[in-house]
Amino acid sequence: MHASTPQLHATARTFAQRLSSTRRGARLARLLAVERLTAWETSPQVIERAEHVVAELAANAALHGRVQGRDFLLALTLDNAAGTLRIAVSDMRGERRPAIPPEGGPDHESGRGLLLVDALADRWGTEPFPPSGKTVWALLLTQSPPRDRPFPEVTGPVG
Repeated sequence: MHASTPQLHATARTFAQRLSSTRRGARLARLLAVERLTAWETSPQVIERAEHVVAELAANAALHGRVQGRDFLLALTLDNAAGTLRIAVSDMRGERRPAIPPEGGPDHESGRGLLLVDALADRWGTEPFPPSGKTVWALLLTQSPPRDRPFPEVTGPVG
């Protein structure tokens, strides 16, 4: 008689939704992300960080990445094997790359949202979203990586 060894199946869960490039669409992106991560039984600490990151990236897509009549795309990928959550927001304004502005005072009108993303995400960046858009992504660690394992490279295309 052979006893089988239980196998851990590495699965990545994904969610993607197109939303209108409006304040309402940005708010819905945040609500949908929280709902999905809760359904995936993600830790409350990760959900809280993700909620803020999604809110900032979706607001930027609706405000700065808006093209009349075009939606933005929210995509979440939870990879339990790698211990990461990838948040990606794609819009149609590829020529407008986000950047953290130089030091500004408290009266500075904009740019604080990306400072928040930078503080909450373990990594973030941008990549092209063909044919003419961009994706701004953020990677959150959902568990501490082993000391002997380097940070996972997860920057590929959405979906």
